[in-house]
Amino acid sequence: MYRIERQLERVLVKDLRPTQMTIGFKEVQRKRESWAKLNKKKRRAAMEEFFFPAVIGPRNAYFVLDRHHAAVALIKEGAEDVQVGVVKDLSSLEEMEFWIYLDHLSWVHPYDQKGKRRSLKDMPSSLSDLRDDPYRSLAGDVRDLGGFAKADAPFLEFLWTNYFRANVGADLVKSHYAKAVKRALQLAHSSEARYLPGWAGLEE
Repeated sequence: MYRIERQLERVLVKDLRPTQMTIGFKEVQRKRESWAKLNKKKRRAAMEEFFFPAVIGPRNAYFVLDRHHAAVALIKEGAEDVQVGVVKDLSSLEEMEFWIYLDHLSWVHPYDQKGKRRSLKDMPSSLSDLRDDPYRSLAGDVRDLGGFAKADAPFLEFLWTNYFRANVGADLVKSHYAKAVKRALQLAHSSEARYLPGWAGLEE
């Protein structure tokens, strides 16, 4: 987990920048639907209890380290500003120095929608540039169904994403999503997945 260095700040959500390349569009939609159910009073209360951990990077931009799905959902729902907790001020670094620093601390996830590592130079410049990885949505659904426990550190759920990518066919995910979720849930509880973070299966 991160340690926030100073008092929470308010930042325009559209100005936040990502530290990963992909999200699950289905998961974003679920968060939008959950948000839409709240009235204005409950929305304000929820926003006061919620913040995004971030680092300040080159040109004083705020780069979120977690909760990318929530950030994209809030943008699509027309939210303006959000609370940000600054973990570290790295604004003095040049662009590539900044990304290399984050990479060494595992604070960036430069992997595309096929699970392939890309150059740090390919990192998207805005949240709207994040690509859809259907397996990331699949991992989110399996987690919410009790398939595995949410990890404390960000990006660890991508290990589940890639596990499902290797074991659940793309055609099943695309054309028979409910069956894909059922299959992935079985896989999550299997002993073969015991090495993954938050494994919730039974020892044999």
